[in-house]
Amino acid sequence: MTVLSHDRYCDEISRQTEQLRAVVASGADLSATVPTCPDWSLEDLVRHMGGALRWVETLVRTRAQENVPYDQVSLGAGPEERGDAVALDKWLAQTGELVVATLREAGPDTAVWSFFPEKAVSGFWARRMTHEITVHRADAALAAGLDYELSPEIAVDAMDEWLDFGVFLQRVRGHEEALRLDGPTRTVHLHATDADPALNAEWLVEFGPDGVRWRRGHEKATVALRGPLTSVLLAFYRRLPLDSPGLEVLGEREVLEFWVERASFG
Repeated sequence: MTVLSHDRYCDEISRQTEQLRAVVASGADLSATVPTCPDWSLEDLVRHMGGALRWVETLVRTRAQENVPYDQVSLGAGPEERGDAVALDKWLAQTGELVVATLREAGPDTAVWSFFPEKAVSGFWARRMTHEITVHRADAALAAGLDYELSPEIAVDAMDEWLDFGVFLQRVRGHEEALRLDGPTRTVHLHATDADPALNAEWLVEFGPDGVRWRRGHEKATVALRGPLTSVLLAFYRRLPLDSPGLEVLGEREVLEFWVERASFG
């Protein structure tokens, strides 16, 4: 599938960082539990996201050819004092500026270690961090009770990437019980009802004993999930319940529930 340009990913990381900062600055309770990540407080989530950005900045800046441990990332854990929204916001702002500058300087094709061996370049990390912050900003917005909006082009690309991970992790980690999608071959159709037709925001996911495959398009399936693009994405990411307003499940709901329960990749 065609991915967005490197510059667009860099722009989006910057934009998403600003939007995540807005959650921190909104007066939201930093100690509040994040409903979609119940082991984390809102502050934990922000520190995790900022730490991931700083880790990627370190990988790309040093042209790392092997993984860099988190404890070697400068200020990767965030400000020393907890509960200080001003310090957390300042750290996140500096983090966004650092990672975007480093990714722009590297361009999309610089060789850098990646857990996805076929994509060990800086461009992989620009795309990955775009969608990492996209979903975690949704987590933050849900925790703070704030509205969440997302560019349709970013949402479509996020779904493509998520499904690529499904194929990749089934191949390399399919023996693990939590990722096993065995049983008869089944199909899931995802249909964004509000997207511009030019985006082709429909997907067919096929899984069973031969692994996982996916493609874009409108096809009959064992079960279909229909609704607004952002809602379909967040439901597939397990950030919204399948019975959320605007979503519709047609066909064998248990097949969709089986996928959503098992296919958690991050």
